[in-house]
Amino acid sequence: MGMMMMKTTTMKRRASSAVIVSIARSQEAAASLGTPAPAGCTTLASFLSAFPNHKPHLAFYSAISIKFKSSSEKALKFQPELRNDINNVNSLDDALSLFERMARMRPLPSVIDFTQLLDRIVKMEKHYSSVVSLFRDMCVQGIPVDEATLNIMINCCCVVGRVDLAFSTLSGFFKRGFVPNVVTFSTLLKGLFRDHKVPEAQELFKKIIKEKLCKPNETMLGIVIDGLCKAGNTQTAIDLLRAMEKRGRPCKPTAIIYNTVIDSLCKDKMVDEGLALLQDIPPNVVTYSCLIHGLCNLSRWEDVDKLFYEMKVYKIVPDVISFNIVVDALCKEGHIEDAEEVVRIMIQQGQNPNLVTYTSLMDGYCLQRRIDDTRRVFDTMVASGFTPNLHSYGILINAYYKTKKLEAAMKLFREIPHKGLTLDIVLYNTVAGVI
Repeated sequence: MGMMMMKTTTMKRRASSAVIVSIARSQEAAASLGTPAPAGCTTLASFLSAFPNHKPHLAFYSAISIKFKSSSEKALKFQPELRNDINNVNSLDDALSLFERMARMRPLPSVIDFTQLLDRIVKMEKHYSSVVSLFRDMCVQGIPVDEATLNIMINCCCVVGRVDLAFSTLSGFFKRGFVPNVVTFSTLLKGLFRDHKVPEAQELFKKIIKEKLCKPNETMLGIVIDGLCKAGNTQTAIDLLRAMEKRGRPCKPTAIIYNTVIDSLCKDKMVDEGLALLQDIPPNVVTYSCLIHGLCNLSRWEDVDKLFYEMKVYKIVPDVISFNIVVDALCKEGHIEDAEEVVRIMIQQGQNPNLVTYTSLMDGYCLQRRIDDTRRVFDTMVASGFTPNLHSYGILINAYYKTKKLEAAMKLFREIPHKGLTLDIVLYNTVAGVI
């Protein structure tokens, strides 16, 4: 890719150019999640001792009889027509009606059918609270549940911010001999990180490793690394990666997981530390894009050029994201001609500009009050088959405003509703400035 070695002398001359929820059921379920149940008996005290905020609350489970499907249980009737009904569910009302019908059937449909219905509800419109309510109905009515049902329930509890209820659910199942798997623990870890309970998540992960509660996989490790990085504990994430690389560890980090750490380092302006991690992994295009982004933010254009050259050596082809990062950075620094050159090279290499590319160019020209060029890029974007979004319209309207072309700005503003777009507060504020 002689491309990114383009015009070396020019690059030295200019720093930048080096790279050129029915509703009632949902509300009822949400209300039932409002306050944790009072603490009851605990069978996981040793397991959860490290989590004072997640002691099992088993009042719900002590009041009902949870029936678990076991290998000795007589197989329930397989009903293929019911599977079709489940697959054809398109709304929460449909799902609730089908659940009531299934609960009245004798013999009962299989555990798989009930679980598939819950899964359908989650994937259809993400009615997590409704699933929690239906799970409770299953337990009250003595409808068997299994490991898959449990994992769905735990996931829904975590998503709605009730990790304590998720642990309670786990405790109820644990008490009856259920053995959680890597999916169960991964879901709990993700829930803890989502609720910003980083110390608890770290302790749970340590316990999983030390007591071999399950065999961690790439997904689980990725959740932990991502959670640590988002919480600002990037160094802890790096230390964990080093530890997992040691012989005998159950799961070795992949380039995808390293990319999370590198991206976090770059966002913290610790690009050199990110570059140092390159020697530990076989990098991919995402790895390089993260590093390029970090270097662009620091205006280290010569280093950006070196990375593009390195990508060529390793036969890693830059994608549209890699190029867009550079185009956007150049535009923000006022080097719009260099950005246009990168776009030309990008097209030559088979990477067509997208909405992000054109929007960055428009923004660059607008910053320089070059209204004609801003409009030219806008028209080129439309001619290329892209539908402008609110941000694109906002840039052009702002450009008209800056050059005192108020009529053109208002005309464009009036067109927006006819394009199927809903005006937002940002655009209204822009137009308020025009008025």
